[in-house]
Order: sequence, then structure tokens, then C-alpha cells
Amino acid sequence: QVPLVESGGGLVQPGGSLRLSCAASGRTFSSYAMGWIRQVPGKDREFVAAVSWSGGTTLYGGSVKGRFTISRDNAKTTVYLQMNSLNPEDTAVYFCVAGPNLDYGLGYEVWGQGTQVTVSS
Repeated sequence: QVPLVESGGGLVQPGGSLRLSCAASGRTFSSYAMGWIRQVPGKDREFVAAVSWSGGTTLYGGSVKGRFTISRDNAKTTVYLQMNSLNPEDTAVYFCVAGPNLDYGLGYEVWGQGTQVTVSS
């Protein structure tokens, strides 16, 4: 298992930026793909972004492509999500996820507790 702890959520105005962090523990972190999935209460979960174990390959959901950037620092066992040009539709709970395979799905094996991001004026 790779316990995951998210941080960096909060309230931001439309057009603003936030950076989420996800700290992982466990010796297998460096071999896992890592990602972010978000959910608005009452709605389906939505894939946001994911990065391969090496950091060399990234995937983005269509609604965030060009605005969000995912990266990882294996030395710090941390993955980041830089979110720019935020709009109210980005308001959601953001979950950090991990798994052996990099894909656009929601079936990642390990999930964090989530961090709330609210975009509002």
C-alpha cells in the first residue's frame, strides 16, 4: 500500500491558481503511476491528470488540459498538481490516486482522503 496525504486545497477566486500536493509513503511509490481525480457531490468522479512512475508521461482530462500541470518528485515521494486559470466548474474534492498502470480511468488502487478546492468570488 501507498498511503497518500493531500494538501493545498482551499478557496480561490476565478482566474486564480492553486497547487495541490500529495505526499506518499511506502517504498513502492517510485514504481506507481500517480494521479488526481475529482468529484462534485452528487456527480460522477472525473479524471483530472496522471503521471507515469518516471514522470516522463502525463495524461490530462479534457476539461483541464492546458490549465493544469501534473508533476512528481520521486526523491520527495510527492506528486503535484498546479492549477491555473481556475473557474467555478473546477470546484470539487480532489483525490490523489496511485496504481501500477497509467491510464485515464478511475480504477486506481490507492486513494487519498481528498482535499476541497473551491473557486468562487
